[in-house]
Amino acid sequence: MEEISMEKAYNPKNVEEKWYKLWCERNYFRAKTGPEFNNANSFTIVIPPPNVTGILHMGHALNSTVHDIVIRYNKMNGKNVLWLPGTDHAGIATQNVVEKKLAKEKIRRQDLGREKFVEKVWEWKNQTGSTIINQLKKLGASCDWSRERFTMDEGLSEAVKKVFVALYKEGLIYRGDRIINWCPRCTTALSNDEVEFHDLAGKLWHIKYPVVKEAGRNDIPDYIIVATTRPETMLGDTGVAVSPKDDRYKHMIGMKVKLPLVNREIPIVADEYVDMSFGTGAVKVTPAHDPNDFEIGRRHNLENLTIMDIRGVINENAKPYAGMSRFDARKKVIADLEEQGLLVKIDEHPHAVGHCYRCDTIIEPYLSTQWFVKMKPLAEIAIAAVRDGEIEFIPKRWEKTYFHWLENVRDWCISRQLWWGHRIPVWFCEDCGAVNVSETVAVKCEKCSSTNLRQEEDVLDTWFSSSLWPFSTLGWPEKTDDLNTFYPTSVLITGFDIIYLWVARMIMMGKKFMGKIPFSKVYFTMLVRDEKGEKMSKSKGNAIDPLEIIQSYGTDALRFTLAAQSTTTADLNLSISSIEGYRNFANKIWNAARFSLMNLDGFDSNKISAIKKLSDLELELPDKYMLLKLEELIKTVRKNIDEYEFSHAAMAVYEFIWSELCDWYIEIIKPRFYSKEEGDRSKIAASAVLNYIFVETMKIAHPFMPFITEEIYSSFAKLPCEKESLMLSSYPSAESFAARTGFNMSEEEKKNVYASFKFLKEAIVATRQIRAELGVSPGVQIKPLFVCGTGAVKDALESNARWIKAVMRAEEISHSAEMSEKPKGMAVCSIMSEIKSPAGDMTRVDIYVPLAGLIDINKEKDRLSREIAKAEEELARVNNKLQNKNFIERAAADVVEKEKAKLEKYAQIKEKLISTMNSLEE
Repeated sequence: MEEISMEKAYNPKNVEEKWYKLWCERNYFRAKTGPEFNNANSFTIVIPPPNVTGILHMGHALNSTVHDIVIRYNKMNGKNVLWLPGTDHAGIATQNVVEKKLAKEKIRRQDLGREKFVEKVWEWKNQTGSTIINQLKKLGASCDWSRERFTMDEGLSEAVKKVFVALYKEGLIYRGDRIINWCPRCTTALSNDEVEFHDLAGKLWHIKYPVVKEAGRNDIPDYIIVATTRPETMLGDTGVAVSPKDDRYKHMIGMKVKLPLVNREIPIVADEYVDMSFGTGAVKVTPAHDPNDFEIGRRHNLENLTIMDIRGVINENAKPYAGMSRFDARKKVIADLEEQGLLVKIDEHPHAVGHCYRCDTIIEPYLSTQWFVKMKPLAEIAIAAVRDGEIEFIPKRWEKTYFHWLENVRDWCISRQLWWGHRIPVWFCEDCGAVNVSETVAVKCEKCSSTNLRQEEDVLDTWFSSSLWPFSTLGWPEKTDDLNTFYPTSVLITGFDIIYLWVARMIMMGKKFMGKIPFSKVYFTMLVRDEKGEKMSKSKGNAIDPLEIIQSYGTDALRFTLAAQSTTTADLNLSISSIEGYRNFANKIWNAARFSLMNLDGFDSNKISAIKKLSDLELELPDKYMLLKLEELIKTVRKNIDEYEFSHAAMAVYEFIWSELCDWYIEIIKPRFYSKEEGDRSKIAASAVLNYIFVETMKIAHPFMPFITEEIYSSFAKLPCEKESLMLSSYPSAESFAARTGFNMSEEEKKNVYASFKFLKEAIVATRQIRAELGVSPGVQIKPLFVCGTGAVKDALESNARWIKAVMRAEEISHSAEMSEKPKGMAVCSIMSEIKSPAGDMTRVDIYVPLAGLIDINKEKDRLSREIAKAEEELARVNNKLQNKNFIERAAADVVEKEKAKLEKYAQIKEKLISTMNSLEE
């Protein structure tokens, strides 16, 4: 065979860039389309489009890793896979970035005008907007980059217009005055789901509102007291509301109060909404600045008085506070109330306050004219899709959250007061006031034929275009091959935090416009937290940069860490030490591969290739055991990936490679490689089995660790019909395993192989433990004697004697059916063998190791005596403490438990030392 070699140490930097470039150049990520390809044999995922302003964080890294595992796995299973990438235009965030950039040049967007400003945003996007895409490539993301999309590219823009017009004509989109969430910093509306609530230590101010007295009404108090968390909004009050059931206020309904500070008379109204137990039972009504007050105002025909502008500055409707910011006005209002003797008291009142999800500014409920989607009819479609089982949520518990939101959904505010985004396709006639909605630019009014039209200034919510992502990215509304081949997609993998913003809306739009669900499964990834379980943030200083991790430890180590810790039951607590551990795992794989290749070097690969079935070889017990463990691994990993249990799959790979393959099998077969005998059948069998197991294991691990597995695979002797890349090879299956190995073992035969090998492993571990306890050098040869009662155990020892002696460092091994009395000068240990006795019982095997010439027995006995004495001293000390009544009563429960654990520990140490001492008695 040709010479094969690997670098002495694994260097990810030398491998990752090389292979990713080759994969792209060879179009391995490219999905196929055409009449011969159908949806049934396709496996499709659309990427949750990251913001074009974004940079890679650990949430992206986890999401991308899980995507790539599933994509590579399905490609190796023969599917026509498509992982469709793209980015979101992120209206608010992107406009903010470009405005800040222009501000450094002392330019405002208003100075440029809308058209020029949008040109600047496109210019920025084309120069730097692909940063996160390039970073995803460093993670090994196997996306079909030829199909990369952007939520504002031409095709998606056409889809957005078509959907808007269709929903409007159906009456599901309307324009109206509503209280919306307003960000004074971003100066735009936000939907309810774009508001993040933070608990703040607020206050509740109790304020006197003077009652306007009526002649002859001596039963009326001078004041009615209201309580509020936002005293500055009282400047816009147009009423006071009480419960119609509240006896304290029934006689005041219909009267008026004089609004403090602005001296405007407003009515007292009765409304069922009012909670009699909150505050004083009387509430101020500010219809233009509170959603609940807005509804009260509508029921009682109260005036809507807006007292702030779009930046949260008090306007002319609230003189003399005009020109103040909302929070400065709050301070001034409180001071003036106090001065006039109208502030009764202030209570501490912690409560949840809404913040903008982009800039963290406290939002302002604000009366505004906006565009809305009626959500109830669409929500019913989305509820049915999950409830009827068309779509499966993994984990299932997220269904409850999903249903709760949809069953209580409010209309969706889709207009944003921005210049960057999909401009709403609506034109207002300046002559007759008609609203013209069109997919193309309107040139004349549909009602009066006037050409005096003005387009709506607002753009659509970014999530509106994202809700069409599974089908707009495939060419809809055109009937494309991609749409026919890849829709519906197979699975959506995303964070649970956008279950409302994105997942639910995609289901609505997919069912509405395609008549089919957009995906059949939704897998929700967990949050990535730090090792203490705290949320990562730059301000806390606990954020871990995935790019720095890749630079230091390699992509495979990061990916495997994320996969191994990715569960459906808890958030992922990430630490540098865990990443270091899996970097060591990568090194372990590399070193094992180098050893294997060195021992295969010079061996004729044609001999391996010519072997039709491994069962035709003279396989020894370790070979059979490892092949059965490989079969077990294949089934375990396939099952867990299919069920999206990535941590279970990853840990099965880890345990197999680290323990079974590296620590046991490779160590055990080393003596067989040392044979210089031409045509040694044992060596041929070991070579063929090792080659097969290593290649198959690299295939199994490839979705988790694509770079190191591809590099190792490229160096290994190939089996017949193998492909040039792991990406193109077939993922191991029960069928491929059976065909290559030729195994047709009964369950009883398999059980016997497992039991025999387990016994021999335990025997080796036991003798190593004797060496360690007695200080016998690992290089010194021993002569163990096995006392075993059954022929099956004896047969296992004899048939595997060559490699057992080598691994055990034994000059010779002997066995006896029984022993009448314990031999002198020997260390002894006992193990239980699952190799059945004739009666079907577990078999006890005693292993004796003669110590003469290995150690100075008297010195060892002296040392053990001293260690026993120390253990007894510690036992007495801890025991006295636990018998001390004062200690038990005063010490913390965890301290007492620690002392109890010490007692148990020292008792075990003493018992072990005495056992070792007894073995030395002559």
